[in-house]
Amino acid sequence: MAVPKRKTSKARRDSRRANNSKAIAPNLVECPKCHELKAQHTVCKNCGYYDGREVVNMENETK
Repeated sequence: MAVPKRKTSKARRDSRRANNSKAIAPNLVECPKCHELKAQHTVCKNCGYYDGREVVNMENETK
């Protein structure tokens, strides 16, 4: 069975673990209706449209 010859330092251990948790910026696209930036495949928070149809009535949501 493999046994380490030396103790792994905290810096080496933590830097190895940190590679898995890199934050990735969300991919934003322009809404074809209102031209605001929105996340892909989601309803636009500004106008309430998705795929050319009004999904959420924003006049009722703002009240």
